[in-house]
Amino acid sequence: MSAKLANIGTSIFAIMSKMANEYNAINLSQGFPDFNCSSELIQLVNKYMKEGYNQYAPMEGVIKLRQKIVEKTEFLYNAKYNPESEVTITAGATQAIFSAITTFINEGDEVIVFEPAYDSYVPAIILNGGQPVYVQLKYPDFHIDWDEVQKAISSRTRMIIINSPHNPSGSTLNDEDMKMLEKITLGSNILILSDEVYEHIIFDNLEHLSVTKYPMLSERSLVISSFGKTFHTTGWKLGYCVAPEKLMKAFRKIHQFVVFAVNTPIQLAVADFLDQKDQYLNLNDFYQQKRDYFFSLMKNTRFEILPSQGTYFQLLSYKNISDEKDTIFAERLTKEFGVASIPISVFYNEKTDNKVLRFCFAKSNETMELAASKLSKI
Repeated sequence: MSAKLANIGTSIFAIMSKMANEYNAINLSQGFPDFNCSSELIQLVNKYMKEGYNQYAPMEGVIKLRQKIVEKTEFLYNAKYNPESEVTITAGATQAIFSAITTFINEGDEVIVFEPAYDSYVPAIILNGGQPVYVQLKYPDFHIDWDEVQKAISSRTRMIIINSPHNPSGSTLNDEDMKMLEKITLGSNILILSDEVYEHIIFDNLEHLSVTKYPMLSERSLVISSFGKTFHTTGWKLGYCVAPEKLMKAFRKIHQFVVFAVNTPIQLAVADFLDQKDQYLNLNDFYQQKRDYFFSLMKNTRFEILPSQGTYFQLLSYKNISDEKDTIFAERLTKEFGVASIPISVFYNEKTDNKVLRFCFAKSNETMELAASKLSKI
């Protein structure tokens, strides 16, 4: 019996989290907070459950939430979408990404993927008969060489996937990047899949440049975001996709058979909660304080700190500590020193190893302090 994705193993996030549990290590590998979400948000979910909103939501999502997303998108990016026909609520961002790729990628289509890349992109491309075309971000600041992108485009290029702020590097795209993307795709049939799940976690007074801000890009783009990252509720798996009607109509044909509908009371609760703009507008400051605190703690270790412009991840180079492969070093770090991280080579097709690990700082100060005390012993 043959199976699809036979050559792809278990997700590195599952592997490292399991190892963290086995060795009672501090889990800075998987990207989830170790603190709770707003009690008010929980109360809102409970309210709608008690009021009987416990059956299927519309396939497209609760209209109240779609309207709030449209209002938020216009408020932040001055971009207008139709809540009826251009917004769909999904079971998390990963499902939205899978559905978008499945909708538009056919046998032989090429998709440009920037490496290191979040690990769900390539399997979805392969499952649909597509061919990933890899373009490496330039180490150590992980910027895009647009000349290389231009060379990678062919008559079979169907989609370019971008991710800003970028997981795992924490880099962000600037205005020049977005204009280069406009120039490269102008007059083509290339679609943009823009993974913007960390849109509200960007530091040092930088601005998140959503593709929705650029009309020539937004007309060919599917934009993915996530309430899990924004409201500290990764376990609720609530995300969304916005796109022009012609793209969204096709997206929904796939979405309805992947998940059909998403958790009803949570959608209604999040719709209410979005009225409190400070909850997402202040998220940058909240996580920058955590990034800076983790940074200060790591100064007392032998790790080299790489810049993080966004997300809640920090890359640390161990080139001054060991010549081991990053997968081996990450395993030893978990078993011997009690801190779990993610080796960056797993995000590359050819397992490029720059001796760098990814650590999640969406943690309490106590958790970060305990992890730093362990890492300082190396």
